[in-house]
Formats: sequence, C-alpha cells, structure tokens
Amino acid sequence: MKKRKWTTMIAIMVGIVLLTGCGEQEGKKMEEIAVKNQVMGVSVHDPSIVKADGKYYIFGSHMEAAVSEDLQSFKTFASGVNAKNPLFDNLFDEKLEAFDYVGTFENGKDYAVWAPEVIYNKAMGKWVMYFSTSHDYRTSAIHFATADSVEGPYHYTDTLLYSGFTSKTVEKTNFYEIMGEDARVSEYLQAAQYNNLNYPNCIDPTVFYDADGRMWMIYGSWSGGIFMLELDEQTGYPIHPAKDEEKKIDPYFGQYLMGGLHNSCEGPYLLYDEASGYYFLFVSYGGLTREGGYQIRLYRSKEVTGPYLDAAGNTFGYLAEHSGVGLKMMGNYKFPSLKKAYMAPGHNSAMIDEDGRYYLVYHQRFEGDTEYHEPRVHQMFLNEAGWLVAAPFAVSGENAEVESHSDVKEIAGTWYLLNHGTDISATIHSAEAATLKKDGTLLLKDGTKGTCIISAGTGYVTISLNGATYKGVVGTMNDEAGNPVRFLSAAGDNNETIWAVFYLE
Repeated sequence: MKKRKWTTMIAIMVGIVLLTGCGEQEGKKMEEIAVKNQVMGVSVHDPSIVKADGKYYIFGSHMEAAVSEDLQSFKTFASGVNAKNPLFDNLFDEKLEAFDYVGTFENGKDYAVWAPEVIYNKAMGKWVMYFSTSHDYRTSAIHFATADSVEGPYHYTDTLLYSGFTSKTVEKTNFYEIMGEDARVSEYLQAAQYNNLNYPNCIDPTVFYDADGRMWMIYGSWSGGIFMLELDEQTGYPIHPAKDEEKKIDPYFGQYLMGGLHNSCEGPYLLYDEASGYYFLFVSYGGLTREGGYQIRLYRSKEVTGPYLDAAGNTFGYLAEHSGVGLKMMGNYKFPSLKKAYMAPGHNSAMIDEDGRYYLVYHQRFEGDTEYHEPRVHQMFLNEAGWLVAAPFAVSGENAEVESHSDVKEIAGTWYLLNHGTDISATIHSAEAATLKKDGTLLLKDGTKGTCIISAGTGYVTISLNGATYKGVVGTMNDEAGNPVRFLSAAGDNNETIWAVFYLE
C-alpha cells in the first residue's frame, strides 16, 4: 500500500515538472543580463573581406587594412593615405597618375582613396585590387593594381572608368578610346554638366566570379545608380558591351542594375551562393554618418545581370521615394545586453567560408557624439524562403548554431524583440519584451498579437504579424557580453527584418 502511494506521488511530481517545462520560460532577469559592446580595436571603413592562407583580410577606404585568424580580433597592417603606407609601391610616385583626373578631394588638400576590393585573379596569377579615387560626389575614377601577395605591395596599373566628365575634361579620360572618336559626350551631360541623375559615380567597385566562371565588376554610389561590367579575366580590364537601350546597357558604363536620380544606394556587394542558386546583391541606403540612417539592404536574382528583386518581389528603379524597396537586413538597433546602441551599419562585404558558413562584414558606428567606427562580422543563415538573415550579435566566442525543434512550445517564453522596419532615419529600434506562448501566440508590449510556427524537426520559424509573414531561423550563440542566448532572425515579405533574443539562464 505504501509502495503504491509513493509511486503515485512520484508520477504527480513528474507531471508537474513536465507541465512546467512546457510553459513559458522567463529567462534571465534584466538585472542578471551582462552588458557590453564588442571592441575590435581597429577602424576600417567600407571593409571588403577576402580569405588567404587561412587568414581573413579586410581592406577599406583610406588605405586601411587589417587581418584576423578568427573574425573576432583584427590587427592593422596598413593605414593612412600616404607614400609610407606599405599597401602600394607606386601610388604616390611623382606622376600621381591615379589622381591626374580627380586631383585632390574637394577640400583641396587630401587624396581620396576609397572602397577597395581585393580578389585573386586565377588567369593572371595575381592578387588584384580594384579601388576608386574621387574629387566629389560625381567626379571619380576606378583603378586596378596587382600584387604577388594578398598583403601587397600593390602596383598601380591603370585607370578603368571615369565619371563626372564634361566636354572640357573628357580628354583626360579614356572615353574616346573606348567609345570611338565620333562618340558624343553630350549624351552624358545635362546643362553642360555630367548627368549624375542617370549615370554613375565611379566608386565602390566589387569584383566576383559567377556560376560559369566569368568575372564581373559591380560599382556605383548614389548618382545614376548601380552598374555592372564584365571583366576580361586574362587582363583584368572591362569588356565594354554594345549599347542596348531596352536592356538599359550603356557601352561605356555597362549594365544598369538599380537606383538612380541621386537616391541613396551605394557600396554594392554581390555574393553568389551555389547552395540556393541565387546572386545576392547587398547595398547600403542613407547617409554614412552616425545619424544618417545608414543601413544594409538585400536583393537577389537567379541571373547575374538581374533583375534583382527584394522580398516583396520589387526592384529598385527610378523612384521618388525608395525606403520601401529592398529587404532591410539591419539599421540602428539596441538590445538589453548592449551598453550602447549600434548605429549606421553599412557598406558591407560578405563571404561563404570553407565550412559553408555565411558571414556579413561591415562597418559600425555607435550611439554617442563621435563618428568613430569599427568593423563588425555577423553570421548569416538561409531561411526557408531562400533569403539570407543575419544573427543579431557579432561573432563572439563559439559559432552561432541553428537549433532543431519539434514544436514552438520548446522556445516559448519572454523574448526581447525588435523590428528594423523600412525607415531611413536616425531612429534607434530598441528591443522590447514580448511573450511567446506555448500555443504559438506572440504578444507584443503594445498589445499586438501574432503567431509563431516552427517547421517540425528544423530550425525554421514563420511569424505572422500585422498582416506580414516573416520567415527565419532560431538558434543559439553567445552575445557580445558573453550571455548565452537563443536568437530569432526572420525576413518579412514586407522587406522588414525581425530580430528577437531570449537570454538563457
């Protein structure tokens, strides 16, 4: 009799534990959450990443470059726009050939060397750097230099493209060499000035190989938008196409892809993903200053020349207002474990490592009163709809891992959720407590109700909220303060991105 009572008591206790386990988890209390921002200790603007000899190299504007073995700690090996910088061996020779057209920057005293891209050219057997020099927002040029080592020194070779020319300055460019002596420069002018509403500013080059092994360069900033040219792998020079107005192909500047009318759109970076078959095109909107609304947007296409569409199925053409197009991957944001809000993330590059992990690399400014910036690296993941979503915290400690769950009740609890929206502004999107019920109901602080569903046996989640559908992943990682967290990152069919964090005990 005593044995039966004891058995019954144990069964009741087990039932209570199971019921408790299926309920909502509170996670760490606010006062228990460690608070910190990651500190890189280096400052590289517009970082472009490349991997060589097991190390990760980032090259940025102003002839800054750094190296890392773990994507968490970087060491500078080149700095400063001057002849002492070991990155180049001839850029500041007496001829100053790379600056012959643009001269100094518009302040009249500095040389602008911006947004380099380094790639190993298999046919040439050389490391090749594509970079830009500039005078102002339309008078710029794209050049290339070669080296035997990824760290350089790079030897300036030639200038490939020019923008901002007029009938008086075009003789300093290769325009007639490419277009022929009978070409009409007036077609590129408006009121005797360069038509920068329809033609590009020649900066921010990115070079890549497509699925068929062909080499391309994508470039442009604000002005007339983003353009693309195929490159001759044997020489590194552009292959200028025949004019095709219907396909928006210009014989000098190449294939028009998006933007224009001087809308904010710059820093294009193209990543081909064999697993999904997509070419992912990243761009940055807004002004690059701390309160300029700088942010990362994403488009994709199955064809290298486009059209590039966002998560809502739209492309970015000549628009009066463009905040609603392009999947906004991130903007200004704040979580409880971040001491300072992150602001103006942008001008990114991306890579797929040998182990198949996706990484997003960009420069980041901070809440406060300075324009100081550092590089940041976040892992990315493919969602169920084939879109890339980023982890909400930078790479810190162990890799982030997607979790497999059988039911949403396994992740029920108090989360801190933020929606990046689609605004281009200085607004900081701060995470607020939200309750995910074990039946999948999602309750926001303002009373808004949504739903969350997990695809059984996977790390895929689907959130329905305010009439939009967000598809993403759920995983675990350590945040930048060392807190173990469960995170959720999901891209919406309205071009918004939701991030949510659960602070594990």
